[in-house]
Amino acid sequence: MRKAWIWVTAAAGAGLGFVMLLVIGVYMAAENPTGGSGQGSVGLAKNAVPAAYSGLVQKWGNLCGAINPALLAAQLYQESGFNPHAKSPVKAEGIAQFMPGTWAIHGIDADGNGVADVWDPADAIPSAASYDCKLASYVKDVPGNPTENMLASYNAGAYAVIKYGGVPPYKETQNYVKTIMTLSKSFAAPMQRVDPSKQAAAAIYYAQKKLGTPYLWGGNGTRDQGGRFDCSGLTKAAYASVGVTLPRVANDQYNAGPHPKRDELLPGDLVFFSDDLTDSRAIRHVGIYVGGGYMIDAPRSGAVIRFDPVDTPDYFGATRVTEDGAKALPTAV
Repeated sequence: MRKAWIWVTAAAGAGLGFVMLLVIGVYMAAENPTGGSGQGSVGLAKNAVPAAYSGLVQKWGNLCGAINPALLAAQLYQESGFNPHAKSPVKAEGIAQFMPGTWAIHGIDADGNGVADVWDPADAIPSAASYDCKLASYVKDVPGNPTENMLASYNAGAYAVIKYGGVPPYKETQNYVKTIMTLSKSFAAPMQRVDPSKQAAAAIYYAQKKLGTPYLWGGNGTRDQGGRFDCSGLTKAAYASVGVTLPRVANDQYNAGPHPKRDELLPGDLVFFSDDLTDSRAIRHVGIYVGGGYMIDAPRSGAVIRFDPVDTPDYFGATRVTEDGAKALPTAV
């Protein structure tokens, strides 16, 4: 490992050639994948949902054909960021953000303790799935994609979907449907090869130019900060350089696209690290994968932006950033 590190460090000193040749080589190989796509029901990406709720989401996400666990997870993330104590300014409550009137009709006592509690995920998550399926039943005879029609009903009401024969021509509703459908890809277990990001190589180019820059907690690379970054500030800036806007915090950046497996990593993928390998909300570090088992990252105070190995005990997973995936993320979770 020591020799490999010396080799990578020396290559970095040679300029942009090492990383860019590596990117080109890996992407050429990726254009000719072997094997077919998998089949079966949609499952959850490993640890994408906090462990406390993943069983509920996996079980109730298969309640009817219009939903799946990844879609249910995307709704919960969009509504509350998996926060069971969330309360919105308009008084929506709990992890699924039910309005009191809607909960009174559609809330269920899923755990059988005699109380349908909007603040208890064991009731709220099943109630969210049940409500989705109820909406789907209302619009089951409407032409088009049943899941999209269900989501449109959630946003605009089943009457509007029936009236227009599908997703109604309301910008808010169309955006909501697209957002949840896109976000669901970030929570789904990969069933086939994930296509490389078109912006990935340019994002690496940006990050490599920052090698040797001192770390700064909260750093965004601005002039008043001396051009310094922390880990998620660097990844945000790297993708901003190619027109993709990521959230500021690492654990939110994790949801900006689908999740390739470790042996499927390509240059430009974001790689994440955590002290709790069961909860994506506990992610504390992120870097940009460059190939060969290494990433560019801003590691910690007192260090500089550098190459670091990916295969460490706290490696959590990876995200292949997509423009649509980044746009679908809530502005605050």
